[in-house]
Amino acid sequence: MRPLRTQPVFRRLWLGTTASGFGSQLGTFAVTFYVWESSRSPLLVGLIGLFTAVPLIAFALLGTAFADHVDRRRLALVTTLGQLATSLLMAGVAAGLRDRVWAMLVLVGVSSALAALNAPARQAFLPRLLPAEQLSAGLALNHLSFQLAMLLGPAVAGILTAGWGTTLCFVVDALTFVAALVGIRSLPPTRAADSDGRAGASAAWQGIRFALRTPPVRGAFLLDLCATVLAMPVALFPVVNEEKFHGSPEVLGLLTSAMAVGGVVASMLSGLITNSGRSGRVLLGCCAVWGASLAGVGLAGNLALVLVLLAVAGAADTWSVVSRGTIVQFSTPESHRGRVASLDFLVGAAGPRIGGLRAGLVAAASSGGTALLVGGITCLAGIALTALATPHLGRFTTAWPVPPGRDTTEPLVGA
Repeated sequence: MRPLRTQPVFRRLWLGTTASGFGSQLGTFAVTFYVWESSRSPLLVGLIGLFTAVPLIAFALLGTAFADHVDRRRLALVTTLGQLATSLLMAGVAAGLRDRVWAMLVLVGVSSALAALNAPARQAFLPRLLPAEQLSAGLALNHLSFQLAMLLGPAVAGILTAGWGTTLCFVVDALTFVAALVGIRSLPPTRAADSDGRAGASAAWQGIRFALRTPPVRGAFLLDLCATVLAMPVALFPVVNEEKFHGSPEVLGLLTSAMAVGGVVASMLSGLITNSGRSGRVLLGCCAVWGASLAGVGLAGNLALVLVLLAVAGAADTWSVVSRGTIVQFSTPESHRGRVASLDFLVGAAGPRIGGLRAGLVAAASSGGTALLVGGITCLAGIALTALATPHLGRFTTAWPVPPGRDTTEPLVGA
């Protein structure tokens, strides 16, 4: 909690991000509910994922072309204003007398594109706001914010929708972006002169080449892809629930929340890893625990054991996210931080979606339990290969490497 106590600028940014993250969960729930209630079409509900994923990936890639050549504070402000306006337009669609499902889907795409530019711009500020010894704690607090939103947001959205309809969810979502704007306004401006070269395709390629040629960054991204593409379990929960627990909706809710509960607990105990300084070993160990736990879920038939294993997986995921973020931030100089943050966002956004597709295909050819078991085992194999191919990763500590010009004792921006 020290970054919240000692760094006022980070505290305002964190509070605004937490509020807008909670509001975004309300909006996500409301979109799904509105499309289903308006159409009763599983196909249209499935299209929400397509309208979310395509702009997310496309604009995250686009962001690598200019993220280090513009004022990131201004970029975050403009995209947040765009998200606020989009949420208000969604409220207008939901309040309309006639159903406008396609209009809602288009607005989902717009919101996704704005998020793909906004999130990396805000994430790239952390090393400028926090001393080096508080960076891991700041990343842990950010993940705690995400986990709390995931845990509480859908439940609150269900209550609001049941009482007042989806329009109120969208309005509340828009209002939370006001809190985000307050936090972003306190950030320091960045100058295009901080970066080398010009914006465009060459700048994007420089960012990709930096990630590929920097062993800790490359290894961290590969481990994340191993964990998500090979072993992401969420898409399998309905199948596993049907196979093992007779399709009980109550059990499905427990499966969904178990990982979030484990993640929240791990975030609250994150000092155990942020103070160790051995981010590389922690990342490798947590990814291995993630894969082994999910393989265990595939084998287990007892509900209590399944929930414990999912909670352990959620905790390992949280600590791995914090460790990966620490490695990436410490390894990236200011001149490349926006581009690498965009790539980090792209890996985190695309990996789970591809993993969900992989899991569904394997389950269709076998069973949900088999898909989890195979995913966990292949994840462990991928981790082992990554560790062998990137020995620097296991030796990484927060004392090495330090980006050029990085002051390891004071934040780059005064509070």
